[in-house]
Amino acid sequence: MKLGLGHVSPLWFSALRFATGAICLFAWQAARGEIRLPRRGDLPVVASIGLLQMMLFTALGALAMTRLPAGRSAILSYTTPIWVIPAALLVFGERIERRRWIGLGLAGIGVLILVNPYAIDWHDRDVVGANAMLLAASAAWAACLLHLRYGRGPSSAIQLAPWQMLLAASVLAPVALVVEGPFSGDGTGAFWACLVFVGPVATAFCFCAVNAASARLSASTMSTTMLAVPVTGLLTSVAILHEAPGPDLILGSLAIVLGVAASAVPSRNSRS
Repeated sequence: MKLGLGHVSPLWFSALRFATGAICLFAWQAARGEIRLPRRGDLPVVASIGLLQMMLFTALGALAMTRLPAGRSAILSYTTPIWVIPAALLVFGERIERRRWIGLGLAGIGVLILVNPYAIDWHDRDVVGANAMLLAASAAWAACLLHLRYGRGPSSAIQLAPWQMLLAASVLAPVALVVEGPFSGDGTGAFWACLVFVGPVATAFCFCAVNAASARLSASTMSTTMLAVPVTGLLTSVAILHEAPGPDLILGSLAIVLGVAASAVPSRNSRS
């Protein structure tokens, strides 16, 4: 996404990723004869995933990434445990094993390190606003994690994904036209390479995989395990974009990795 934003504006890039993702999934379903309209019970899930997880999460992340390094953007946008865990415990009565409490605690410490007041330039409104966008994006995804776990519809994630992406693209495209003006992609090889990866791979495949897992794993486990994604993003931003992470990013990422490892280990009951 960070590379692609050098060739197209953020809202148009977000609209394109969901349009291409939807095209890929509709084509795949058509080849298998499996295109189905969502059922009535699926509509709340189509709306929440399409508008919150896909449209809002991605648009806020892309806008923030124009003002922040990719590594910090990746970490902060995945701080879903801040929102998921209290709701899962207090609202849905989710039970958490002791070892997962340790994992959640370590991951929480990592998040606190990343959002501590000394890690943000409070005099730069763009930077403060970008950090706020990322936290809002994580809250939007947290709501979707809880919805998928406790209010999923009758159809599978793969059946609903192209409709959710179509909804996200249909809303983002006119918003991009109003906010950013006419389409801004430069049409270079780098632009198309980024779009091919972010659309069919990171959108068509990964969103389906994540939503399918979210319907099967507990909300607290899912939100914590997904923190492995931004840590990977941080490592690749250092290797590919040559970003220099500060001590807060290094310590926070280390705590998150340890927390993910503790939370992801299967319990004895699940092994047997």
